[in-house]
Amino acid sequence: MNLTLEALRILDTIDRKGSFAAAAVALDRVPSALTYTVRKLEDDLDVLLFDRRGHRARLTEAGIELLTEGRHLLQAAEELEQRVKRTATGWEVELRIVVDSMIPFEMMIPLITQFGQEDSGTRLRFAEEVMTGAWESLLYGRADLILGAGGECPEEILMSGEFTVRSLGLVDWVFAIAPGHPLALAGEPIPSAELQLHRAVAVADSSRSMAARTSGLLTGQETLTVPSVRAKLLAQVAGLGCGYLPRAVAAPYLAAGTLIEKQTTATKPAGHCQLAWRTAARGKSLGWFLDRLSEAGALAGMV
Repeated sequence: MNLTLEALRILDTIDRKGSFAAAAVALDRVPSALTYTVRKLEDDLDVLLFDRRGHRARLTEAGIELLTEGRHLLQAAEELEQRVKRTATGWEVELRIVVDSMIPFEMMIPLITQFGQEDSGTRLRFAEEVMTGAWESLLYGRADLILGAGGECPEEILMSGEFTVRSLGLVDWVFAIAPGHPLALAGEPIPSAELQLHRAVAVADSSRSMAARTSGLLTGQETLTVPSVRAKLLAQVAGLGCGYLPRAVAAPYLAAGTLIEKQTTATKPAGHCQLAWRTAARGKSLGWFLDRLSEAGALAGMV
């Protein structure tokens, strides 16, 4: 007898239920059938799997080793079965969504909650990227959907003809600093020459292979580089530097007075916040998100 999933399932049930008789009831089998399967497996492997002394069937060390690894196989088989069933219904096994750090993740919570009500069985896997990193994750197959990608769409995506790109709206940028920052008392609009004297907070482009971008920095300006827009926001609230923030991100802090807005001579123009996916993708989960993101008000407060 070769080791089979059925044999592993029997071992697992005997161990969980504590006896052959209880396991037989759980599996709707006669106890003798379970006894035969276990003894045949023991003979084939030439090991003792259960210590049958006493009222409870206890695994030997060999049995523990076999079942510990065997449970991984049982779980993998169950997951494979569920994936096959879900695929047949059109729902993806997993949907990978990359959100540019320009969009606060809390904005995604209502969408995730609504999607959960579909009971699709699709696992959602979110990741955060910055600037070109979001585009790259789509191009190289690390994402099924990117949300909030800024800047110009890379030529590699535009020229391939394999992707659909949609604008979600324009990002309004605000130059913001802490009330205690030296520029708080500067006359407006603040000239670039004066801005250059103060440290800027910049978000690092998360691109791994494609050419990284920078935005809103002046030549020769001292820079504090942080990993996300959220980190940039916190650094500027703490007075560690200055720079442009998406107005939607900065708005609560401007209202609370922990950030103040200043006008500059070299303003940062509004930029498109974009949504993109592989055109050929037809899964129901991707379609659900695309439908919701196209609804009026779905992105309120994101951009």
